[in-house]
Amino acid sequence: MSALEIRNIQKRYGDMETLKGIDIALESGEFLVLLGSSGCGKSTLLNIIAGLAEPSGGDILVGERSILGAHPKDRDIAMVFQSYALYPNMSVARNIGFGLEMRKVPVAEREKAVRDTAKLLQIENLLDRKPSQLSGGQRQRVAIGRALVRNPRVFLFDEPLSNLDAKLRMEMRTELKRLHQMLKTTVVYVTHDQIEAMTLATRIAVMRDGRIEQLGSPGEIYDRPATLYVAGFVGSPPMNILDAEVTARDLRIAGSDEAFPLPEAFSSAVSATRRVKVGVRPEALRLATPDARGIRLPASIEVMELTGPELVTTARIGEQRITACLPPRTSLGPGSEQIFCFDEDALHLFDAENSRSLLAR
Repeated sequence: MSALEIRNIQKRYGDMETLKGIDIALESGEFLVLLGSSGCGKSTLLNIIAGLAEPSGGDILVGERSILGAHPKDRDIAMVFQSYALYPNMSVARNIGFGLEMRKVPVAEREKAVRDTAKLLQIENLLDRKPSQLSGGQRQRVAIGRALVRNPRVFLFDEPLSNLDAKLRMEMRTELKRLHQMLKTTVVYVTHDQIEAMTLATRIAVMRDGRIEQLGSPGEIYDRPATLYVAGFVGSPPMNILDAEVTARDLRIAGSDEAFPLPEAFSSAVSATRRVKVGVRPEALRLATPDARGIRLPASIEVMELTGPELVTTARIGEQRITACLPPRTSLGPGSEQIFCFDEDALHLFDAENSRSLLAR
């Protein structure tokens, strides 16, 4: 039995279709991240699950019970918003326990739940403070505590870390991962940040224009992107996408004089001359040595950016640019001619017409 099942959910505003049939089934304890750019429909879907919006079609089940039409408080779901939405006149303790207070939970039971939750979140020493006396990270912990104390069946998070600075976001990601591993709760988490998605999720649903572009584990999404959109959206720096053509079992990248044999893994997917898109991750590229094996790409170096752990290098192949992540002490100069290489199993091919992957690996 699924902990949460989303069946063919659709949402329309007049003639505008925001969600175009979303199907997802979550088992108990899964951490699902809805990932996509602004306007893709991820927050709309979350609001429908929470009961803050009604769908135009489809159904949502928690356990075996349909929750459509049920009041948000009766759905056994707790939500953490992007804004902390704390009561400024209440202490941290009362903010955390206010939902229990509204449900007439006995005082002793309520106070114990608040203490246990505060201990879990490592904010026991803040219980008597007001929200104005807290940092952004502390306020977000209080907001999470307010959801945790209810012990619901499903937790919903709507971009909860977007108001924090980079260091705090990293700390809170680790904290959320720790909490999920301890509590084994079912989570649906909305973000546009692919680092959050990759580090937190057990499964990622990459959304685009009201549809799920790909649903899979972080490893599947990263290693086997189903479309050009997923390939370019997930990864930092993003995957290199190059125009190319397959001719007589050879693959030629536009702007390069070199052709190389089409890897055997793609031979059944490409049966005739056709335009394709070549995808290769920047971290898969390396500078070729005289005895290097693999696919070779001559290129002209344009820009080098040292980030500390790596040298992010931008080069040109004809009119196309390519990015490589090289060791930090690599000696290069702008304008120099170099040869990059990568292994065949790092090659991705996409149909130039429909943007779909040519190989389900």
